[in-house]
Amino acid sequence: MTTYVEIDDPADPRLADYRDLRDVQLRQSLEAEHGLFLAEGAKVVRRAAEAGFPIRSFLMAPRWLDGLADVLEGTDAPCYVVSEALAEHVTGFHVHRGALASLARTPLPTVEEVLDDARTVVVCEDVVDHTNVGAIFRSAAALGVDAVLLAPRCADPLYRRSVKVAMGAVFALPWTRLPDWYDALPDLSNRGLHTVALTLADDAVPLEEAVSGLGRMALVVGSEGHGLSARWERSAERRAVIPMGRGIDSLNVAAATAVACYVAARR
Repeated sequence: MTTYVEIDDPADPRLADYRDLRDVQLRQSLEAEHGLFLAEGAKVVRRAAEAGFPIRSFLMAPRWLDGLADVLEGTDAPCYVVSEALAEHVTGFHVHRGALASLARTPLPTVEEVLDDARTVVVCEDVVDHTNVGAIFRSAAALGVDAVLLAPRCADPLYRRSVKVAMGAVFALPWTRLPDWYDALPDLSNRGLHTVALTLADDAVPLEEAVSGLGRMALVVGSEGHGLSARWERSAERRAVIPMGRGIDSLNVAAATAVACYVAARR
């Protein structure tokens, strides 16, 4: 069972995991150095704990404790009980979702492990916005995708903003990073997945046509700015486009991925 520790000093070193959460660069370096990530909100904290990530600590105001009583009873990690004003002072924002937890990262699985028995996979190249990464995970999990693969330069799915937007879907969906960017798509083809790139290329066909009749499949999406690289666009087996109307040429990458996941699920 957790140990409840009341803290009233914002400089207390035990609160280091939660300090200055608005500073993206600071948080990225801190989390990489110490191998941690943060979960925000009772539902997300619960999902992270249920996924088996080792819990370092909790940060809560008194009125938040009852909602996670069962989770707190099942761990030896300390729970730092603070006033709401102190929580806001330490984190740099209003903690309105009920709870924060610091958890230890675990080693990423291999590509082979992630793809085991996977029928539909989303593959992201250079999606660098944490909000988009979280939204992609949430849509993928909700719409029947079996796994997510990330190119090396994609944003961190375990960054607090990604986890929050995904509503904890990053804990439910197998994922890992691709070790080789250049031959990533040919490698997936060799593993028995048909690669379908979402692109505005001249030879792209409507998405429903591109995925029709395919078995195991990888939906490939590109960065927020220029989309897929020329290398990935050329090395995909098929190129697909979501038909647009009213003079709009494309959707945000997270929205496009949601549409693609829905169409893929119906194939």
